[in-house]
Amino acid sequence: MKSDYKMQALIVDDEIHARDELAALIEETGEFSVTGRCANALEALQLIKSSRPDVVFLDIQMPMVNGFELLSMIDEEDMPLVVFVSAYDEYAIEAFEANALDYLLKPVEKERLSKTVLRLRKNLEQDKRMGGMYGPHGDKRPCYPFSEITRIPCLLSNRVKLIDTSTVEFIRSDIAGLYVVCPSGEFYTELTLKVLEARTKLVRCHRQFLVNLDCVDEIILHGNLLAQMQTKSGRSVPVSRRYLKKVKDKLGI
Repeated sequence: MKSDYKMQALIVDDEIHARDELAALIEETGEFSVTGRCANALEALQLIKSSRPDVVFLDIQMPMVNGFELLSMIDEEDMPLVVFVSAYDEYAIEAFEANALDYLLKPVEKERLSKTVLRLRKNLEQDKRMGGMYGPHGDKRPCYPFSEITRIPCLLSNRVKLIDTSTVEFIRSDIAGLYVVCPSGEFYTELTLKVLEARTKLVRCHRQFLVNLDCVDEIILHGNLLAQMQTKSGRSVPVSRRYLKKVKDKLGI
């Protein structure tokens, strides 16, 4: 029995024909409204933040940032249900270890997709009965075992630059967005401070800053429990009183 509510679905695949075929197949079920089709993980990250879909049909092998890496870049409160879609069965174990709801092999068959629909409906309806306080549509979001982020994708005019976290001096947030600062310059990223603090070795030193302590040359202590750090390239990073003790402890001061 179909529900009146259509599940909001996002499709992420670097191959346009695969996106179109899957979109047609899932819309044919009458259970989904496709809110977006993304060619890469960065596009997907933007749409997940803005449209909060119920489910993401996610390819694994994509250039630059793969499907598993994308999961580690999403804020937990924005996390949709995940159905991996791949031409290879070798990733199935890793996918289910990542708590994916399902794993579909390309080309996706209608009969197999119908089982995925039932799993999705069961998950959404069950969590609504549990109180509906976990997600934007009343569903309880899964808990994914996030891996460490070692490369931060940053947007340039017509390309994506992957910055190794070991080369990052600090990350700053302002009204314009989030910027990764390294010796070669500053680069905009769609990731959040919360995600980067939780899933990298960068340390919070201010409400709007994370710092790589390996890149700190000195720390200058001021009155009122305030301080600032100088990086090896000569940049200044503020340290607020809230985080000063934590920073000093990590530096062994």
